Amino acid sequence: MSQRLVHIVDEVPELDDSDLAALTMVLVLDGFLDAGSAAARAARHLVDLSDGPVVATFDVDELHDYRARRPAMSFVRDHYESYDAPRLVVRVLRDTGGTPYLLLHGPEPDVRWEGFAVGVREVVERFGVTRVVSMGAVPMAVPHTRPIAITQHANNVELITGDSRWRGELRIPSSAQALLEVRLGEWGHDALGFVAHIPHYLAQLEYPRASAALLEHVERAGRLTIDLSVLREEAEEREAEITRYLAANEEVGEVVTALEQQYDAFTRAEESGSSLLAGDQPLPTGEEIGQQFEQFLAGLDRPDNPNDN
Repeated sequence: MSQRLVHIVDEVPELDDSDLAALTMVLVLDGFLDAGSAAARAARHLVDLSDGPVVATFDVDELHDYRARRPAMSFVRDHYESYDAPRLVVRVLRDTGGTPYLLLHGPEPDVRWEGFAVGVREVVERFGVTRVVSMGAVPMAVPHTRPIAITQHANNVELITGDSRWRGELRIPSSAQALLEVRLGEWGHDALGFVAHIPHYLAQLEYPRASAALLEHVERAGRLTIDLSVLREEAEEREAEITRYLAANEEVGEVVTALEQQYDAFTRAEESGSSLLAGDQPLPTGEEIGQQFEQFLAGLDRPDNPNDN
C-alpha cells in the first residue's frame, strides 16, 4: 500500500457547518507554472491579509526533489543557522468580509502527482469544498504596456465565463496543477483556474500587476472579497521602475515597441488564427532582457543611485 501523503487535522474550530456548505479552495503551486512569480506573490498576499491556521499538511519529503530545487539555508560565520524547509499546506483564511476559504500553497510536487491528487481529493471531501480555483502564469511575447491577458480553464464548461482566444488543440508540458484539475473532474469535483500572460522579458522578476489581475478573477470565481490595495501599490512602483529602465535603454525600448505593434496587430486580426505564443523572432530572449532588468532593479538600492534624488 502506498504511503498516505496528507495529514488532515481532526477538528477545525474556525469552521462551522454553515461554512462547509459552500467552501472555496484557492490553489497555488510554486515552480513551473509561475512566470513573474505572479501566483506565488498572490498567495503571499492572501496569507498576509489573513494568516489562518494550517488544517492539512502534505508530506513534502515524499513529493520534493531536493537536488533539483535545493531549499535555501543560512551560513553565519562558522555554522549553519537556519533552513527554509519547503512546506505544502492548506490553511483556513478569511476574506475582507469574513467569508472563510482554504488556501493550498507550496512547491509543486516533483514526483507522485497521482498520489498528490488523491491527497487533495481527501481535503476537498473532508471540508466539503465546492470548487477549487487555481492561479498560474506563463511567459508570452506580449508587452507590459497592454492589458494583462488571462486564460481561463475548467473541468466543467459551466464554470467558464467568456470566450477563449485559443482555437484547436495545443500540446503543452503538463503540471501537477493541470493534472489535478483533470482528476478532480473525473471524481465529480468542480475545478477551474486562471493563467496570466507575463511579458517574457519580465518572467524572471516579481510582477505584482499580474498577481492583482489573477486575484481579481479569483474574487469572482470564488465568491470572495479581497483587498488588493497593497498589490496595486507594488504594481505602480514596479511599472515606474520599468519605465525608468526603458528610458535609459533605447534598445530594450525598441523591443517593447515591436511587441506592442505585434500585440495590436494580433488584436485587430484575432479571428485570422494568429498566435501570441512566443516563436522564432529576431528579438532578445526573455532571459536576456530579464537579467538586464534584474541588474537595473538591484542598482536602485545602491547608495550612489542617481534615481534616489
